Amino acid sequence: MSKLKITISFLLVMIGVLNVVAQYKLPLEKRTIYEGQQIAAEGAWCWFADPRAVHYESEDGSINRSYVGYIDVHGAIKAMQYDFNTNSQTEVLVRSYFQPDDHNNPTFLVLPDERVMIFYSRHTDEPCFYYRVSQKPGDITTLGEEKKIMTKDNTTYPSPFILSDDPEHIYLCWRGIKWHPTIARLTMPDVNGDVRMDWGPYQMVQSTGARPYAKYCSNGKDRIMLTYTTGHPDNENPNWLYYNEVNINTLQLQDVQGRVLSTISEGPLRVTRKEDYAVQNPVAVVDNTPGWRDWVWQVTKNDEGHPVIAMVRISGDKKTHDYYYAYWTGAKWEKIFLAHAGGHFHQSPDIEHCYSGGMAIDPVCANEIYCSVPVVGAFGRTYEIVKYTVNISSGVVEAEQITRNSRKNNVRPYVLEQSETSPLRVAWMHGNYYDWILSAARPGYPTSIHGHFDWESQKCNAVAEVIATGTADDKNVVKQGKTLKVKVPKASYDIDFTLTLDLDVRQAKADGMICSGDNWSLSIDSTTFKPLLKVGKETVKSCNIWGTADSWKHYGRGTNGQWYPVQPYERVNLKLSYSNHKMTVYVNGLVDMVAEGVCGLKGLKLGAFNGEVEKYTLTKDK
Repeated sequence: MSKLKITISFLLVMIGVLNVVAQYKLPLEKRTIYEGQQIAAEGAWCWFADPRAVHYESEDGSINRSYVGYIDVHGAIKAMQYDFNTNSQTEVLVRSYFQPDDHNNPTFLVLPDERVMIFYSRHTDEPCFYYRVSQKPGDITTLGEEKKIMTKDNTTYPSPFILSDDPEHIYLCWRGIKWHPTIARLTMPDVNGDVRMDWGPYQMVQSTGARPYAKYCSNGKDRIMLTYTTGHPDNENPNWLYYNEVNINTLQLQDVQGRVLSTISEGPLRVTRKEDYAVQNPVAVVDNTPGWRDWVWQVTKNDEGHPVIAMVRISGDKKTHDYYYAYWTGAKWEKIFLAHAGGHFHQSPDIEHCYSGGMAIDPVCANEIYCSVPVVGAFGRTYEIVKYTVNISSGVVEAEQITRNSRKNNVRPYVLEQSETSPLRVAWMHGNYYDWILSAARPGYPTSIHGHFDWESQKCNAVAEVIATGTADDKNVVKQGKTLKVKVPKASYDIDFTLTLDLDVRQAKADGMICSGDNWSLSIDSTTFKPLLKVGKETVKSCNIWGTADSWKHYGRGTNGQWYPVQPYERVNLKLSYSNHKMTVYVNGLVDMVAEGVCGLKGLKLGAFNGEVEKYTLTKDK
């Protein structure tokens, strides 16, 4: 390097240092804080069920949306849908009252007919997957009823794929049989959303470790790529990292060079962490460094179609975590050091010492990796999102800090699949983290979901006209067991409207009619504790109980297959929005049900449902 280049490089570094120094001379309130934009106020995810977020654009441009899934500490599985054509953001309640465990985040699959399929399961608690399919292309506000896929052994981490060599099937991978990587083939959902398993499930590998952890991706055509560990790094030292591929045309397991390792239906491939295995299968072992506990964050392919892997090496005492970028050269595996990741990122010192802040490779630019690393900022040492760009030829790694001076940790970054044309590329968890499950001992994962994107709100300058309203201070509210007929002017019988109700359901189990009008009604059943929407002859049954899984706080921490009692909502904010002959029901701000048909306000009643309407507002939408 020339003296001029050295001088320029030195000056650039000094300018950066001076900028940092200048920042820290400012008072706290004036220092630059960037934590991303909030996508969801409550939510978390693990990093082994993917894609947990995806972008989709239709060929005609009518669909241009991103979908991000997560689960909150109350056991509510949710998904955010952002429509870039209208700049509108909607949060959907996929399933309430689920096991409050961050392993249970949902995953997405856009079907060939553009419907969106959402998978989710309990954390190694049941031999089944749950799923819902949108009734309209690209619109998860129209999710159909919840259905099940029964499996062999309990399930965790659904990862679904559709490949062009077999466009009539879904290939689903997960941690299943004997806690090992498992695969099955499903038929495509029919008009009712029904599927069946027509091949499998089969255990793909058998490790000497109890719980191999696997990450998957596909080449979109004929291969599912998987990388997996010997077991859990807490229990395995060393913990090796392996790589195989599923050939969907032959239904065999192969190594990266195409050598057949096993026929999946005939039994699992047996892997060990013994040196003779590495000698006999040199390209199937990505890393076997003595004394280090490997864990894996992602596998994808680069522009050459070769696999690249985001991995972390954890020291024997679990105090040191180092991020590495592993890639296949075409002849062998190479690894490039990216950054020191500190130790475990969370606030609980006595558990999960192998939980790093997290890594995510950009599938479009596979030499760019987003990492969560500890940085000293305005509020002390917090985990920030840093983008590392790797030059494979030179081995040089450049770093660009994305978040800075954050007040809480930014962890588990994820790059949305198929998002190369979208402004929203990267999302992560923001906040304090105590455990992967809610318990009396620890409050779980009270984090939010943030993204590297400036949200635009749908523009609406018109002020809604209030037609009728009532509060607890008025007589125009519904007391328990009573019915109120709302006075609606005749001129407003056939308008687009929004009816908002604040309900108190503490006194008794809600049951009966909540509200009704011309050609529509909303009720709740005391047996199922789920609402029911009727519009004309169409009936939509909600999948979502009016309650949470907060009762887990009073039981032991762990996964034991039990469904603990529902903790009923004490209050419910209910909104019914009718526009363009479509009725949408929101429960506590989340879309729950949608039905189409003509609805009117003639004969509007707020009903006797064993609860009280503390406040209601009826507005005319403009």
